[in-house]
Amino acid sequence: MDFDTRKNLASNWFKSLQDSFCEDIKKLENNRVQFKSTSWKKNISKDEGGGEYRILQNGKIFDKVGVNFSKVYGKFPKEFQNSIPGAKKDPRFWASGISVVMHMQNPLIPAMHFNTRYICTTKDWFGGGMDVTPSKFDKIEKIKFHKILKNMCNRHNKNYYRKYKKWCDEYFYLPHRKEPRGIGGIFFDYKDDNFENDFKFVRDVGVTFQLIFNKIIINKIKKKWTAKDKEEQYFKRGRYTEFNLLYDRGTKFGLQTGGNTEGILMSLPPLAKWK
Repeated sequence: MDFDTRKNLASNWFKSLQDSFCEDIKKLENNRVQFKSTSWKKNISKDEGGGEYRILQNGKIFDKVGVNFSKVYGKFPKEFQNSIPGAKKDPRFWASGISVVMHMQNPLIPAMHFNTRYICTTKDWFGGGMDVTPSKFDKIEKIKFHKILKNMCNRHNKNYYRKYKKWCDEYFYLPHRKEPRGIGGIFFDYKDDNFENDFKFVRDVGVTFQLIFNKIIINKIKKKWTAKDKEEQYFKRGRYTEFNLLYDRGTKFGLQTGGNTEGILMSLPPLAKWK
């Protein structure tokens, strides 16, 4: 299968997933609020692709949720080439992906994050994952979340869950705070074993996230919360903001490759506090 076919398959999947996620989110909100959609181009003077980010705010369930699709291409800056597989001798790249960040009105419902991407240089690979960040710990929720992830991973490879869970735990960690961002999940990158198998796994990751966010939200949508719970959520969002601005690879990659700044920073919560 040639690169062009692979690119089309991956980007079409990411785009269809954006539509599917947004439909579910609107259903959860009973269509009371709508997404604001913004299309953008990477470079107006050249054909270097672009994308669309959709943001829904001030819902009954979602304080803010962003669903971003992108398909961009061009050349990596010289200072960036050595750190990207296959870009040292040839700086040209193509990248497509989807990213989702959910910040909830009810502080008992955790913030949730998902992304998957496909990148081509002279090499090609998938990356992505998902993680959950509660402001109030729920042991049962954590057990159920990881059980779903383990079952999903085991459908593809018995080693994936242990490997990608560990990668997630190490990645979503704030060294300056000496604390994890949340309850973990899975994270993977540079996945280039076999395109057909890898793409099947990446699709399953997307479908599983859709299952998970629906289950978690529906389970907790009517739970009562207090002003103290909300304050704790604001402080936890502060930690979330610190991670995304200081350490997140997707944020750095997007900004360094000329991505849309508003789309990249859609992951930031509408309100956050620091003690």
